[in-house]
This record gives sequence, C-alpha cells and structure tokens, in this order.
Amino acid sequence: MAMATNTPALKGTHFGGITTMIEAAKTRFARYRLYRQTVSELSALSNRELTDLGLSRAMIRGLARQAADDFTAR
Repeated sequence: MAMATNTPALKGTHFGGITTMIEAAKTRFARYRLYRQTVSELSALSNRELTDLGLSRAMIRGLARQAADDFTAR
C-alpha cells in the first residue's frame, strides 16, 4: 500500500514573516523614539520660546505625533 504525505517545503515564508515582523517592530520603535524626542525637546522650551515659534504647550503632542507619522511615510 502506498501512502502519500503532504509536507510543504519551507520556502522562507516563516522567515519572511519573521523578518517582516522585525522590520515593523524596528519602524514602530524608531517612530516612538522620534515622538518622545520631539515631545522632550519642545517641552524643554519656555512658553516665550514656544510663542515665538507660534506654538503652545497644548500643541506639542500633536506636533510630535505628526513628526512621527511623517517619518514612517518616507
């Protein structure tokens, strides 16, 4: 009696998926670091310096998020 087995060859699909996940994690981490750095630098400015730039403290997180989004859009 003949028996057929179906064992798919490993064609890098698992490794490709892992590589994709690692690259996505690197991108997310870089985006987070840019967000935190932007928030930190803008928060360190005085109210007068922010006003001179046309910014308010309430805008800092939104601007940092936008900078991080622009980074990932590249």
